[in-house]
Amino acid sequence: MALMSYSEPLSSRADLIVYLDIKSPYAYLAKDPTRRMAEEIGISIDWRPLTLDIPSYLGSAKTNKEGKVVESNRTPRQWQGVRYAYMDAKRYARMRDIVLYGTQKIWDSSLASIAMTFLGETDSDAQARYLDLVYERFWKRDCDIESLDVVAALVAEAGASAADFSSYATGEGRGAHDEFQPRLHQAGIYGVPTYIVGEERFFGREHLPIIRWLLTGREGPAPDVAYETDASLTPSGSWT
Repeated sequence: MALMSYSEPLSSRADLIVYLDIKSPYAYLAKDPTRRMAEEIGISIDWRPLTLDIPSYLGSAKTNKEGKVVESNRTPRQWQGVRYAYMDAKRYARMRDIVLYGTQKIWDSSLASIAMTFLGETDSDAQARYLDLVYERFWKRDCDIESLDVVAALVAEAGASAADFSSYATGEGRGAHDEFQPRLHQAGIYGVPTYIVGEERFFGREHLPIIRWLLTGREGPAPDVAYETDASLTPSGSWT
């Protein structure tokens, strides 16, 4: 099965490309407001994976169930950045009643990424259900995204074939994923969520107002960046 998402990082049949990683809390927080924006303005989204190599720039660490660090190769500066990032993500998660537990290690999210692409090309409705399931359970520490059986079960729960996914993930899908990921950096895509609108790249959900503006014909003045805190996605809504 040749999957269209493994073609050109900046090109798609959809109106908007969105790059996510399951192990990113910021990508999790971006999923629902991005989906809601698309539904409100009637555009299609090509959800794609960017599997982050976090240890390459933030080091790595492991904690026990009580949250005590039991293994670390991070510098004090890296720890400072990680702790602030989680504090900020949890602040916005609380505003939307989302459970967001800190992870106990740096996860390899490649299987979850392969499932995202597999479903995007075979059943977009199942992909939407899968993203809801895998994000919620992973961030409640109730989902081993490094287990093929666990991810395949999520694919099945979302309404697609676990057997077809498993066959793809252990064959063509793994090779396609591993070949595609380095090409994202070459295309200027480094983090999640990243949005691609035509020739434009935007990093972070704070750009949703201008993304909406671009996708709806650039009517009126361009909006400023903003973080969503309520149900509205319009620039005139309540933002902080």
